[in-house]
Formats: sequence, C-alpha cells, structure tokens
Amino acid sequence: MAELLIQDVSFSDDLVSVTFNEGTTVIIPIVQFERLKAGSPADRNHWRLIGGGIGVHWPDIDEDLSVENILTAHGRSKREQYAHISPR
Repeated sequence: MAELLIQDVSFSDDLVSVTFNEGTTVIIPIVQFERLKAGSPADRNHWRLIGGGIGVHWPDIDEDLSVENILTAHGRSKREQYAHISPR
C-alpha cells in the first residue's frame, strides 16, 4: 500500500479540508486546531507541504500538522459529533 500523503489544504468558513494523494478528502472543524483558528484567513492560506506531503507547515502561524495529526483530529471530531446521540 502506498504512503498516505497530503496533497492540498483549503479552508471554508469554520472548516479545514485536507485532500490526500489517494483522492480522499477529510473535513475537520477548525476548532480542532487552535493555532489555525487564531490565524487570519491570509495566514491560514499561506502554507507549504513538508516532507513530500507527510505534513503541512504554516510559517505565519508557526504551525505544523502531520498526516497523523490530521487523521487524529478528524476521528476526534467525528466522536464529538456523535457523542450526544443516545443509544436506543
């Protein structure tokens, strides 16, 4: 299996979208990333891939996120989304 690498990052409203080299995109609430949330839209849109896509760096915010960080935040946001649902 090929290594999962970040290909693109974009922002809309309060969401971060990360697209990977195998074509999937995960969408995560920006509140999962305090430094990105605190940055301006211009700061958030000024990023570069590091390590050939194993991570993303935002120089104006001094933030680095790896594939693992992004997938962990995505899982956490999904658990939080469904935490309020009671079993029947």
